[in-house]
Amino acid sequence: MSAGLVGMAARVSGDLGAVAQAESIRELAAPLAAEDAQAYREALETMRAPAGDKPEQRDEAIRRALVRAAQVPLRIAEAAGSAASLAASVAERGSEAVRGDAAAAALLSAAAARAAANLVAINLAAGAEDELVARARSVADDAVDSARFVLDL
Repeated sequence: MSAGLVGMAARVSGDLGAVAQAESIRELAAPLAAEDAQAYREALETMRAPAGDKPEQRDEAIRRALVRAAQVPLRIAEAAGSAASLAASVAERGSEAVRGDAAAAALLSAAAARAAANLVAINLAAGAEDELVARARSVADDAVDSARFVLDL
């Protein structure tokens, strides 16, 4: 949604490069919700599976499933971070008439990035894949910084 909004603001501003970037982000992000649901469903199924004879194998399967379930919201956070950064750029250099729309896109993107980063951390609570959590939080922080920048214009 935020990529569509920033694309509209870029279109009004005559920034065809930003329009193309926004469309690219939108196309990247659109299928991620379904992919996230599938990865989480698979993680739940893996956790519900019987332990069997080799608990170590089950533990490893759960760890892999949770990492996969965390990787999708990380990609969502990254897409949202890109949208927030693009929104800040469009707000700064684009038409003043759509600065509010670009600001709204930045705020929505920052919220999406923060929510997705939280899902990464939740999915990995059972196993410490710190680099994924740190990356997600960093992306979310950058998105929030972009939103703050726009609000200060």
